[in-house]
Amino acid sequence: MKKEVVLYTDGACSGNPGLGGYGGILIYGEHKREYSAAVENTTNNRMEVLAVIEGLKRLKYPCKVSVYSDSAYTVNAFENGWIYAWKKSGWKKADHKPVLNADLWEELYALTQIHEVIFVKVKGHADNELNNRCDKLATGAIAEYRTQHPESLEEIEED
Repeated sequence: MKKEVVLYTDGACSGNPGLGGYGGILIYGEHKREYSAAVENTTNNRMEVLAVIEGLKRLKYPCKVSVYSDSAYTVNAFENGWIYAWKKSGWKKADHKPVLNADLWEELYALTQIHEVIFVKVKGHADNELNNRCDKLATGAIAEYRTQHPESLEEIEED
């Protein structure tokens, strides 16, 4: 029997594109594990998807996972079946243009073949304590990156 895990995620971007961050909280029974990181020159949508990928990658065994996200982009890709159509068409949209962030969608799709995943949309920046904590993890990763890498940000801003 697969373990049941809850995963809360959020992504953020300072500028879009710009310096991004993601955060997540994995919950199994009484155990909680938080994670976060920053990424240069990215978008909010990439951070939202990457937050889920990084959470699922941390699981050591196939699990039943309920993913809670405030990202309609991420949740709707699965709930509306878009990702299955994209995969079937070689990661192209209905208009035959390439799917944006196909590299991340491919990775996330592969992870959903290992784990039994359902996606649940939550309202962002509302009264959901765990979603708000993920937002703080994501924005905190951005702030920490700025503190630790001021020289690399000057180069980005000059480009």
